[in-house]
Amino acid sequence: MALSQNQEKVNQKATEILVKVEQLKIHFPIFQGFIIQKQIAAIKAVDNVSFNIHKGETLGLVGESGCGKSTTGRAILQLQEITGGKVYFQDQDLTQLSPAEMRDRRLQMQMIFQDPYTSLNPRLTVGQIISEPLKVHNLTSQHNPTERVSELLELVGLNPQFAQRYPHEFSGGQRQRIAIARALVVNPDFIVCDEPIAALDVSIQAQIVNLLQDLQQELNLTYLFIAHDLSVVRHISDRIAVMYLGKIVEMSDRNALYKNPLHPYTQALLSAIPLPDPDREKSRSRLILQGDVPSPLNPPSGCNFQTRCPYAFEACQIEPELRQVSENHFVACHLIDRESSDSP
Repeated sequence: MALSQNQEKVNQKATEILVKVEQLKIHFPIFQGFIIQKQIAAIKAVDNVSFNIHKGETLGLVGESGCGKSTTGRAILQLQEITGGKVYFQDQDLTQLSPAEMRDRRLQMQMIFQDPYTSLNPRLTVGQIISEPLKVHNLTSQHNPTERVSELLELVGLNPQFAQRYPHEFSGGQRQRIAIARALVVNPDFIVCDEPIAALDVSIQAQIVNLLQDLQQELNLTYLFIAHDLSVVRHISDRIAVMYLGKIVEMSDRNALYKNPLHPYTQALLSAIPLPDPDREKSRSRLILQGDVPSPLNPPSGCNFQTRCPYAFEACQIEPELRQVSENHFVACHLIDRESSDSP
């Protein structure tokens, strides 16, 4: 029997890898000296991160501020110089491309930035902002800029007549819709959404998330959705990767992660999400972390999380590897080994 269209989409999403990140490292050197500079240390913003993003899916990347989420997203698009590792897009190593070759690749890879006010040029009209990528990539002969701008404004829920206005004339949610339209103008396959709702009101956040989901279904887009709000990530993501201090500590399907979080850091993040039921919120137990996030300039030896983990023990002096513990569920924690050995 022939597979239905939905089954075919599910199989394609599960098998076809669009983006592959292998052992990505991004270290920012610290120099000493004025005339003769000498590197004395390095900030390990991203340290040995690996993951895949399948075509048509949304991978949510979550963690506290400063954990390396945005740096990872920028590195995938080669907007940030990497220290080590590989980034593949459709099996092509982006780290080996020249600037001209990478510019051609960006037709298929775009980014939505966190702050829609600072990411839009205040001196250009909305029409000029959205159509600018067409000029950069010499696509004006293939697409009429005026018609394309009107089409995209309507697609993201704005009046095409807004093309003659300037960014300061819009609200935050409207500006982010303009930024989304700009990302879509060259028909990309993959979009990095770098906390696209963090600067918006809660009611507007839901509208933007729903818009991104509708666009994904209509245009067959693939997202890396970066955020620190796990409740929003659960709504939009197919899989979720949790980062802490430059490393991925847990990665799983969204339902498995919320139903059975294995890493103590993931458990703490989930316990911080307020429940809509006051009685349940009052009676539930929360895992509250003690202390501050260590500096990436001088991270703890062994497990990065051991200085804040309430379950830390001797084995945590050794750095844990991200390994598979069940189907599509990966975790980097020695506690899993101890629980397995203690179980009958």
